[in-house]
Amino acid sequence: MPLPEPAPTESRLPPLTTRDHARILAAFGGEYEATAIDRLATEVLDKLGAASDRPDQRYRLTVLNSPSINAFALPSGHLYITRGMLGLINDVSEFAAVLGHEMGHVSARHANQREDQVRTSELVAVMRARLLNDLAGAEQRREAARISLASFSRTQELEADALGVALLNKAGFDPYGASRFLQSMERNAALRTPMQQAGGGPDFLASHPSTPERIRQAVLAARQFSAPDGAPRERERYLRALDGITYGEDPRQGVVRGRSFIHPRLGFMVTAPEGFTLENSRSAVTGLGPNDMAIRLDVVRVAANQSLTGYLTSGWIDGLAEQSVESVTVNGFQAATAIARGADWSFRIFVVRFGSEVYRLIYAAKDLNAEVDAMFRGSMESFRRLSSTEAAVKPLRIRLVRAGEGDTVDTFARRMQVADRAQERFRVLNGLGPEEQPRGGELVKIVSE
Repeated sequence: MPLPEPAPTESRLPPLTTRDHARILAAFGGEYEATAIDRLATEVLDKLGAASDRPDQRYRLTVLNSPSINAFALPSGHLYITRGMLGLINDVSEFAAVLGHEMGHVSARHANQREDQVRTSELVAVMRARLLNDLAGAEQRREAARISLASFSRTQELEADALGVALLNKAGFDPYGASRFLQSMERNAALRTPMQQAGGGPDFLASHPSTPERIRQAVLAARQFSAPDGAPRERERYLRALDGITYGEDPRQGVVRGRSFIHPRLGFMVTAPEGFTLENSRSAVTGLGPNDMAIRLDVVRVAANQSLTGYLTSGWIDGLAEQSVESVTVNGFQAATAIARGADWSFRIFVVRFGSEVYRLIYAAKDLNAEVDAMFRGSMESFRRLSSTEAAVKPLRIRLVRAGEGDTVDTFARRMQVADRAQERFRVLNGLGPEEQPRGGELVKIVSE
């Protein structure tokens, strides 16, 4: 048994383990370069750290290239925030509130308690696998253990909220920044699609439940220190640091444009049937359609010497109607298709070899009649290579505009390059309530290329 490593001193930030950092980057799209935010974060963390009960604890922030809404901390003091969450923040005090909340978890050693639970659960999973001689399933159980224990308890969240608000005040930030940001979180939750609500990817709402109770508690905590609007918010300073940050999907990871999924880097696109809404996640593109219909696009490993019809009949899906299996060619690419039927759902399955990969389109319907099946086949036949013009997809970004005296939510909504609910998204992005309007002379955020 090797000797234990000496514990890191509180005066320096201990290094991240390669494995932890790699897992985090893999789950959230890698690190996002945001130089102005990094500079601001360093200053805010220094102020918060100096005002904390553990001034020797060092913190570092990594911005993650994900449109999801998330922030979290490791016991070491390494903090993470997604660019999606940065887009919801509207001033320096709100930014400090998010960081202070995560610092509260570290100072209260919540993350250490959580990691101890995860390690214990992982150990149980591995020992169970060994006893059952099922080593192949050990890693899946370990990952399931990490996911199930990833969230903090309700008590820990409220404790971190209270610690964060007190820290904001002591460091000279507006203590109401916490409640303002929680309100933005609540409004943003109402814009989530049914697929996101069903758990389409890692999200702040899964581990940091933003509830009316938390907002009330945050307001009560702030009232102990000052009345509302008693401290500077530094709205413009934060917005200028945010200007130009990517909004929504990164084209390098594929983007949804209307009913089409476009992957500029891989060079293909496919269009879903009429009435479908698509959602892109790290593992798959999923979509919901009218009349109990759905779609899934993912990539699978198929040996180069295995035929696509052979892959369809290899047993990976139950209920396959073998007489429906057929080889097809779609826009010059080798492909195959078949039908599978289950107790409640029927499936039109389509696989296509594109370069060295095999892409799998699975269409599902409660009633796979001839009309629906023809619609699904029409969609699968839209799979094609992108032209050079189509591949030049530009990311959407958060842009700053100075509001004029006559500007309203409606005037800015017309400038928002979003697929739907432009007014609601403008309000959420700018922290505006249902009846509020932008003030003349203020900077506001819009979404455009």
